[in-house]
Amino acid sequence: MRQEVWNRLEAEGFARFPLPCFGRIPNFVGSLKAAETLRLLKEWKRAKVVFVNPDFAQQKVREHVLLDGKTLVMATPRLKQGYIIVEPEKVKGLEKHASTIKGAFQLGKTAEPPEIPRPDLIVEGSVAVDNKGNRLGKGGGYGDREIKTLRKAFGPIPVVTTVHDAQVVNNVPAEEKDEKVSIILTPSRILCTSKTTN
Repeated sequence: MRQEVWNRLEAEGFARFPLPCFGRIPNFVGSLKAAETLRLLKEWKRAKVVFVNPDFAQQKVREHVLLDGKTLVMATPRLKQGYIIVEPEKVKGLEKHASTIKGAFQLGKTAEPPEIPRPDLIVEGSVAVDNKGNRLGKGGGYGDREIKTLRKAFGPIPVVTTVHDAQVVNNVPAEEKDEKVSIILTPSRILCTSKTTN
């Protein structure tokens, strides 16, 4: 399924830098629009702390977290150094740089749960997702680990994924233990799954 989605994104011109998108959480045409739509959700508006995965496709989401005065919690790549906390008041005027991996390391601080603040919202990237909220990452299991770790430490937290419409598929194979997303945002629509409170 991953291969099918990556192939379609490349073949139809939906994939954006960094290319090729194979083996990655893909950046996609319309990722900026999906990031803007996220700011309209009530879950975003009431969140004071937002966790966002470190992939390029969600860089604008991370920048918006800081621009909107929220604390950013970001996983380090492959969770090798835990999590990074970036506080908005410490990066005024530097939000774009602070939302990159390099900038977050420079301007934020690393920590592990439960030392990180409780996220009110989790934003994950996906390779594929279905209407039931089942998601497929790039294959390393990091997204599931991030969600599971945060929920174990802090309890139920809604999870949003931003993807291209071509990444929304009929059925993602899933097991009971797999973490689900609550809301799917594409450049053209907002899809709420049955797992809206987890």
